Amino acid sequence: MINETMYGYGASKSSIREIAAYGAARKAQIGAENVFDFSLGNPSVPAPAEVAASLKASAELPPAQVHGYTPANGLPACREAVAASLSRRFSAEMGERPVADADDLYITCGAAASLTITLHAVTNPGDEVIVIAPYFPEYRVWIETCGCTCVEVMADASTFQIDADAVAAAVTERTAAVIIDSPNNPVGTVYTRETLEKLAAALERRGQETGHPIYLISDEPYREITYGAEVPWVPAIYERTIVCYSYSKSLSLPGERIGWVLVPPTNPEHDRLVPTVAGAGRTLGFVCAPAIFQRVLIDCVDVPSDVDAYARNREALTRGLAEAGYEYIEPAGAFYLWVKALELDASAFFERAKAHELLPVPSDSFGCPGWVRVGYCVSYETIVNSMPAWQALAAEYK
Repeated sequence: MINETMYGYGASKSSIREIAAYGAARKAQIGAENVFDFSLGNPSVPAPAEVAASLKASAELPPAQVHGYTPANGLPACREAVAASLSRRFSAEMGERPVADADDLYITCGAAASLTITLHAVTNPGDEVIVIAPYFPEYRVWIETCGCTCVEVMADASTFQIDADAVAAAVTERTAAVIIDSPNNPVGTVYTRETLEKLAAALERRGQETGHPIYLISDEPYREITYGAEVPWVPAIYERTIVCYSYSKSLSLPGERIGWVLVPPTNPEHDRLVPTVAGAGRTLGFVCAPAIFQRVLIDCVDVPSDVDAYARNREALTRGLAEAGYEYIEPAGAFYLWVKALELDASAFFERAKAHELLPVPSDSFGCPGWVRVGYCVSYETIVNSMPAWQALAAEYK
C-alpha cells in the first residue's frame, strides 16, 4: 500500500508552484513578454563570475575530487571555509564567544534539506513548532512530516515584526522550537535587534516555566539581500539557536542545492546536537551534498551578492504600484513585495489579476489573509512592462 500522507502532499501541490506552472504554460501560449510572472523566488541575477571560474578550475581536477562522494557532513575544506567566513563576519557581535568551527557545520542540499534535518534533530512526534505568520508554506509540510503540529502566530499587524508576547502565549509544554526567517519571506521584513531580544527573553522565560528548552531555528537564505538594514546574528542573542542557510539567493544558485546547518558552539546542547544533526541527515538520506558545489563554496564563500539589481527592481515596483494606488509593506530585505489585495479575498483578487496576465501569489497559503506576494527577482523589463496591467487591475476596483 502507498503512503497516503505522502500521496496527499504530492497531489496537493504548493500554490507557488502551481502558479509558476500556469505561468510557464501561459508564456508558451502567448509569449513570455506578455506574462508577468511574480510567483517564484528564482533569481534573475546571474551567478557571480567567480562561480564560473571555480567550476572551470574544478573541471581540471581528478574526477574523484569533483564527482566522488564527500564525507557525509561535507568536505573539511568547505566547512573550514564557511566557518572562517562566519567568524570574520560575526565575531564582533559574539564578543569573546566563538562563532563557528568546521565541525559545527553540516553541508546540505539547500535550505529545504537544512530545515528538514534540523526539525528532525530537535523534535519528536507529538511536539509543536511555532511559525511566524505570514510564513513560507513549506514549513508546515516539513513540520507535519516530523509528526509535529505547526502552530501559527501572527506577526504584528502594522510592522510585521515578531510579536514576542503572542509567541510566549502560544508556547506550551509540547513546544520544541520556533522558526524565524529574516529577511522574511514573504514580507521582506528584517527583524530588529530589539525584536529578537524580546523574543529571546520570552523563549527563555517560557522555557523555564514549561521545564524544557525551546530551540530557535533561524532560516537565513536572504541574509545578504538587504537595503541598508542590519540583520543581527541570532546566536549572539539567543544561545539555543540553530542556523540554516542556502546559497540559492546570495550566489543565485537555486537549482544547485547547496547550503548548511550550523550548530553554534555557544549552544548549550552543542555536543549532542552536532551528532544529532548528522544522524538526521543520515536518516533522511541528505548526505554528501554536491561535491563540485562544495568546491564552489571554498572559492566563493565571501563573494558579495548583486543587491543593486534587486534594489533597482524594488524601486521601480514600489514607485509604480504606489502611483497606481496600491498599499504595501516597504521591504527591508529579500526580493518580495507584500501588497495589500484590493479586496478581502486574496484568492479572488489573484483571479482578477490573472486576467491581466499578472501572477502574484495570494497570501492564504502564507497563513495570512488579504495580501499578495510579488517577487521582484524578475527582470527589470518585466516590472516596467507590467505597470499598465497593474493600473488596469486597480481601475477595476474604483
